[in-house]
Amino acid sequence: MQKVQEKNIDMDSLMTRFNTKIARDLQKGLGIANLFATPKLKKIVVNIGIKDALSDKKNIENSVTILTQITGQKPKITKARKSIATFKLREGDQIGAAVTLRGKRMYDFYEKLVSIVLPRLRDFRGVSLKSFDGRGNYSLGFPEPIVFPEIDPSKIEKAQGLEVTIVTSAKDNKEAEALLRAMGMPFSK
Repeated sequence: MQKVQEKNIDMDSLMTRFNTKIARDLQKGLGIANLFATPKLKKIVVNIGIKDALSDKKNIENSVTILTQITGQKPKITKARKSIATFKLREGDQIGAAVTLRGKRMYDFYEKLVSIVLPRLRDFRGVSLKSFDGRGNYSLGFPEPIVFPEIDPSKIEKAQGLEVTIVTSAKDNKEAEALLRAMGMPFSK
């Protein structure tokens, strides 16, 4: 007899738990008739705005390295859209780096964010409910990337803040909050 090889699926991953259990519980909780209409994560965008990108090109390389370590994906360099004389900024200057995560990487990053990174914050009492944008998307800011376990604090020369935006298919903040809460986001009371 020939054995059929099964796909190597991690039954404990957040993606699998979402597709099997969390989506159905969310459907019942929100009173949605169709399972496919339940809100879900679309993508997670992680970006860094680089302070001294114009004066020292090494800062861009350092930020790219940090984002690569945090997300496991090579970031895209973002450029200025228009010139601003007071900041000595010209259109096309490199001013940041961004990574867009989708699929399994997105779910793995979200799980790491909720279970490892947020509890490592000093005096953490939950994330704010005021960071929704009205269309079901949620943004979080970190003053330093040191809270991520992949980053070695001794190798950080300059502290750069980074922003994590969680884009969902929810229609409003109420649905997005229910989705993120079901997926383990620790909101403050």
